[in-house]
Amino acid sequence: MSTPPVSYERTGSASVLRICRPERRNAVDGETAQLLNEGFHRFEQDDDARVLILTGDDVAFCAGADLKALDTLEPTRAEGPLGITRLTASKPTIAAISGWCLAGGVELALWCDLRIATEGSTIGLFERRWGVPLIDGGTQRLPRLIGMGRALELILTGRAVEMDEALRIGLVNEVVPAGKHLERALELAEQLAGFPQETMLSDRRATIGGAGLTLEEGLRLEIVAAANVMETARRGAARFAGGEGRHGKFS
Repeated sequence: MSTPPVSYERTGSASVLRICRPERRNAVDGETAQLLNEGFHRFEQDDDARVLILTGDDVAFCAGADLKALDTLEPTRAEGPLGITRLTASKPTIAAISGWCLAGGVELALWCDLRIATEGSTIGLFERRWGVPLIDGGTQRLPRLIGMGRALELILTGRAVEMDEALRIGLVNEVVPAGKHLERALELAEQLAGFPQETMLSDRRATIGGAGLTLEEGLRLEIVAAANVMETARRGAARFAGGEGRHGKFS
């Protein structure tokens, strides 16, 4: 019996969605895209799963679309050719990256809220070399993350980005020692899971929803979002007034 190309596992407060195609450097074919989609919806429907972690193995996070199986992917698929890239998660997402993160794999990483990568990893839009377009959100998410000038350079040249630069320009949030990417992602997931969820998720929605708005429109969105969670805020303020969390310490 062959190993499924995607695995789903609950670990603490996190759901770990792992691409398992090492023979193809975790490149995505049609079956893999479908299983990523199913794993995403499984996470969304599990109220106890607070954070989704997307990962591969130590050699590769994901090499993008499987160019030997392009006919199995659907460019116009509503959820995105790679299964999830035109969807928006309702809860935090983290990409745990090790090794090669290429082409559509970069777009999967950009789909996540946060990116943890190991030393020695390589990120690059290598599809530029083969005439394959970005079609899983990269042209839209990369400029929002690192700015138009840097994004256009990476999109137009398809050059490799090493981790010191990736950290400096904000392409990744943290760089960790080899083999520690999933451990760190799980640690961060538990930290996020420990916060009052209602307010954190409200702030996340306002941040994501305001990305394409004018400042005035975004401020209105923030006001509405905050108004809906003021009872949680009052309870939190009362806990602080009672002595909890002073001097930056969390109980």
